[in-house]
Amino acid sequence: MIRFLQNNREASVAIIIVMLLAILAISDPSYLKVETLLSIYSNSLTLFVLAIGATMVMATRGLDVSVGSIMGLAAAIAGVCMNDGLGIVPAIGIALFVGLLCGLFNGFMVAILRVPAIVATLGTLGFFRGCVHLTTGGSWIEGLPEAFKGLSHAWFLGLSPFAWLVLFLLAAAHIFLRYTAFGHAIFAVGDNREGARLLGIRVNTVQLTAYAINGILSALAGIIFAAQIGFIPNTAGNGMEMRAIASGVLGGVSLLGGTGTVIGAALGAFFMTAIDSVLVMLRFDAYWNDMIAGAILLIVLIGDGRIREAMAQSLRYQKYRKFLEPDEASINASAAHATKDAPVSGARVTGTDETAVAAHSKESRA
Repeated sequence: MIRFLQNNREASVAIIIVMLLAILAISDPSYLKVETLLSIYSNSLTLFVLAIGATMVMATRGLDVSVGSIMGLAAAIAGVCMNDGLGIVPAIGIALFVGLLCGLFNGFMVAILRVPAIVATLGTLGFFRGCVHLTTGGSWIEGLPEAFKGLSHAWFLGLSPFAWLVLFLLAAAHIFLRYTAFGHAIFAVGDNREGARLLGIRVNTVQLTAYAINGILSALAGIIFAAQIGFIPNTAGNGMEMRAIASGVLGGVSLLGGTGTVIGAALGAFFMTAIDSVLVMLRFDAYWNDMIAGAILLIVLIGDGRIREAMAQSLRYQKYRKFLEPDEASINASAAHATKDAPVSGARVTGTDETAVAAHSKESRA
């Protein structure tokens, strides 16, 4: 059972979510309603989008800790454009393009310049955050168009247009990573970079594309965030990078690359948001959210490391067991050979052996 849950992280997270909801239902039966589940999903849209992007990057054995800053920068640029009279669609388009440029810049440093991912994106985290303050002038952006904020309001079956868009993106990303050659190339690069290169995969192109997609999705997360709260604070996106990484790791995306699914990352994001809802219900302060996100990340990483080490030892034992322990067939064959060669007391001498004995006796009498 433990091996199954380790190899099927999506099932593990789903079970944890069900257990969490069951505990909440026992403590407060009014909590477990369809409206509550829809509310948790709506509140997790931003994290869902960031988790999809994090999966793309982490699958290549990369890491992007600048996604929160890209998210805030895209939201600020979209807000400024709309307040200056630009239409909603062009403003969103410009914000997404800025996210693309940010992602390409990160990818260029990691894939082309070969700067370690954590170092490169730590630098751009501060740089993009400074761009946010330059864009906003250090103040909040308010007065966003009602039509823009309406994109986050319930529309069809209790879900907003942005909620339906995220569901579509989740399905598209799952198909892209699981069933396309480029998606397979992403995991191949994360699993073995040099091996992927020998197979003819353009490793640099794959990494650059993964970071570019992550940049676009980070910008989209900022746009959704702005529409949901109706204004843009100059701290928008702060701390979201850790929550995005924690969601992916919780859902089975390995920091060592090569494994993971967007479904698992999405379940991790849903779980993280459900935890936030529990804290709100229990009236905990907001700073507990980041603390719990960090604790979950540490627990999962430590647990994964111990389980991975145990599984590696098991595989090594299975590999060398035939050299260390003789199998049953070899033991039986050795026993049969030893029995055949051993003399048997009281055995009757016949055939040619009788003739030899008689000749020996005759010679003795002579």
